[in-house]
Parts: sequence; structure tokens; C-alpha cells
Amino acid sequence: MFFKKIVITAFAIAGLLLVGCQNEAVQEEVETEMRVGIMLSDVGLGDQSFSDAAFNGLIRAREELGIMFDYRELEASGSYEQGLTELVNEDFDLIIGLGFMVKDALEETADKHPDQQFLLIDDMSDKENIASVSFKEHEGSFLAGAAAAMASESGVIGFVGGADVPLINKFAAGYEQGARYVQEDIEVLIEFANDFGAPEIGTTLASRMIDQDADVLYAAAGLTGVGVLQTAQDRGVLSIGVDSDQYVIAEDSVMTSMMKFIDQAVYQSVVAYADQHLDEEVVFGLAEAGVGLAPFRLVNEEAYISKIKEINEAIINGEVVISEMREGAQ
Repeated sequence: MFFKKIVITAFAIAGLLLVGCQNEAVQEEVETEMRVGIMLSDVGLGDQSFSDAAFNGLIRAREELGIMFDYRELEASGSYEQGLTELVNEDFDLIIGLGFMVKDALEETADKHPDQQFLLIDDMSDKENIASVSFKEHEGSFLAGAAAAMASESGVIGFVGGADVPLINKFAAGYEQGARYVQEDIEVLIEFANDFGAPEIGTTLASRMIDQDADVLYAAAGLTGVGVLQTAQDRGVLSIGVDSDQYVIAEDSVMTSMMKFIDQAVYQSVVAYADQHLDEEVVFGLAEAGVGLAPFRLVNEEAYISKIKEINEAIINGEVVISEMREGAQ
């Protein structure tokens, strides 16, 4: 398949959304033949965030396009490469690797199976048979940091990342810059759990930050982040979720969530593949409605919406430039 390298210009591309009504031949093929396999990120289903969102995108594709899909989880397969190899051996048309931690195994598998089409979600690959979808997490996190600074009464806020790696540092960098855009002298505490599946570590790190007067916490740490949100609720401070709207996890604490529309990215990619328009590289940011904030709760919603809208427009217009990495990050 021939690929073009692009940065997507609108999330709802007309050609993708009109597949069902303009291309009946493709629709019929999807309904009868298209099979999609996915290797989920490390925690797998039930993370109430990343993997669950991707799974929802495939469910939508199954309901609307009639595809068949199956999945593998790290706990069951033992390794990413084993899970991916199983999917290859089952003759799936498109095989998705979810998350940056899957990248190395996906590339190794792609080298061994050059005729198989793969898709990497949340990182970039230069392999010819791997299409890539990534996000401008630093843009959405800038908004989250601005909101945190607006809400903070102590002048101290916190960030918990699942690992000290470039992708997670994009979240931290945007959060820190957004907070200082609103309140220049705010203190931003940053910790890394080195584990995306340990709520108890999230609890420990959150408690330590709260003991240092942090009154708004933001977590980009998978299931570990759930521990952060729940501890924030137990200790009576505000928090910000990630990837999906995590308000239901801690309804007395989560003021908003930094949304990465993983479900939409997976769904749109499946549609694009069915329509033979799967691009080599797609990037979703604020301008493409690929990241953003969930509804505000527990605060004066009207005031926050007005300020965040103003900042959002400034970023899209290029008036605010955000670094993807914080100073001193790996």
C-alpha cells in the first residue's frame, strides 16, 4: 500500500466519515472480510483509561462497519512480541500496537512479516509497513496546567507520570508550562512511578505531594494514576484525569481530564484502512480536536471555560508555543 506522510488537518475527514454512504463496495468488504487485531498496552483492559478507550474505538468499528476484531494482553501473552506474533498467525488484515512500550516489539514483528500491515498508536515508526498515530499531549496538558493553576489556593500543584520517558515528559512539560502561563511563580512538583499498573504507588506519591501542600494533582500513569485520583479525593484536594474522562473514578476530586481521543484515533484509522487511505503518519493536537479537556466539575465552570477557550485559541493560532520537553528531562 502506498502511504503519504501528513499531519492530519481535521479529525473528522470528510472522506473517512462518508465511507458508509459513498463507497458501498468498501463497506461491503468491511462487513464480510476485514479483521483487526490489537496488542493492548501493558495494563490491558480495565485500566479505566488508555486500553479501555482503544477497545471502545474497536467496538464502534465493529458496530458501524461490521469488522471482526480480537485482542491480546501482556499478562496473558507473556510478551508483546508473542502477542503480536499470535495475531499475525491468525491472518488479521490490520494489527495495532497500542502504546509506546509496544513499539520495539512491533517493529521486530514488522521486520519478520513485511507483507503484514501494522499500526502503532501513540508513537512513531519509520518502518514501511507500520503506520503511526501520535498526539500533541503537551498541548492538552498545557490546558490542564492552566486549569490547575487557576484552581490552586496553595500555589503548589503536582504531576505523577508512569515513567520518566519522552512521551510522559510531554505531559509534564505541557502541564508545567500551562500552570506558569497563568501563575508564573507556582510550584510544580513532578514525580515518576516507574509503573503504570500500581495504584498503591500512585497513592504514595500523591500523599507525599499533598503533604508538601499540593492541592491539585495531575496523573499520566495508567492504573497507577487511579491511585493518585482516589488519594486526592480521600485527602480533599482536586485532581485532573488523563486520556478519558475519569470523573467517575473520584467524583469529589476530578475537576476535569486531559482527553486523548484514543477511541476516535483507533476508529478513524480502521475506517481509513478499509477505504485504502491509511496514512503513514498522523498527528492529533488541539487544532485537530485530538486532545482537549473534559467538562469542568467542582469549580466555577463558566470562568474556567472562558479562560481555557482563550488559551486554546492562542495555542492553535501560534501565539503560544509549547515545548514538548521539560528542562532536564530524558
